[in-house]
Amino acid sequence: MDKLGSLRAFVKVVESGSFAEAGRQLRLSRSAISKYVADLEESLGVQLLNRTTRHASPTENGQRYFERAVVILSEIEAADQAVTQAQSAPRGLLRVNAPMSFGTMRLGPALADFMARYGELQLQIVLSDDLLDPVQDGFDVTLRIAELESSSLIARKIMPVARMICGSPDYLARHGTPRHPQDLRGHTSLTYGFLLTGNQWKLSGSDGDHWIQPAWSLCVNNAEVLRDVAIKGRGLALLPEFIAADAVRKGELRVVLQDYSAPPLALYAVYPPTRHLSVKVRLFIDFLVERFGREDETGVRTR
Repeated sequence: MDKLGSLRAFVKVVESGSFAEAGRQLRLSRSAISKYVADLEESLGVQLLNRTTRHASPTENGQRYFERAVVILSEIEAADQAVTQAQSAPRGLLRVNAPMSFGTMRLGPALADFMARYGELQLQIVLSDDLLDPVQDGFDVTLRIAELESSSLIARKIMPVARMICGSPDYLARHGTPRHPQDLRGHTSLTYGFLLTGNQWKLSGSDGDHWIQPAWSLCVNNAEVLRDVAIKGRGLALLPEFIAADAVRKGELRVVLQDYSAPPLALYAVYPPTRHLSVKVRLFIDFLVERFGREDETGVRTR
């Protein structure tokens, strides 16, 4: 038996004095209202209503039950409203995991603006380049710059992340500037070894795609380290643009093979699939899209 439905039907019949009117107000048929009340009476083992062809009124037991039922339904409505209000105004704790470099270079100023907009929300940010498990580690949102694999999690694309091959002027003076992807085979690379492509670099140009696996002297899971080692002249690095841009502007790094491009990565917000996405998660992801890129629902599921 649908106890809650039966309570609502019974209370509405008593309030309106009619099965038909209760049905109109609840948008149910008269027969459905009648069945709800009959099921309730059967479960209780008492008659709750006196019925005529056009009118219904509570019995003595029905009146007592009605008074309690009104209180119960009122408490349920208050509980529903409390949850709805909590959903409409973000408050409480929001746990976010983000890559170290993106967190230190780009996320900080954005977080300050988000906090100013939603002052009742507490943010707990964990910066890590490890592939933490969003569910097991209890994160509401995980930000990843990656090529995503399939899984049960939902990923929303925030922005593309372009990449460029860079070397220091000193390194290029000593080892020469590559003009074609095949020239990379004679160079030392500094690699980020935690992508799906491993240590292979894919470069595309007017003459097609080229897969190169240059010899590497450093493999690390942080692109700022790669940038700093490249500035010191120890090899060529395939770097996200937002990490290399300042060093390129200062002349500490030079971009090579500009007629070829590496497949862009993307910044994704990853979160567990839920029927009702919490308002704090939704507002945070919407804010990141507003701040860093156009809305782009990917439908990707990722690890």
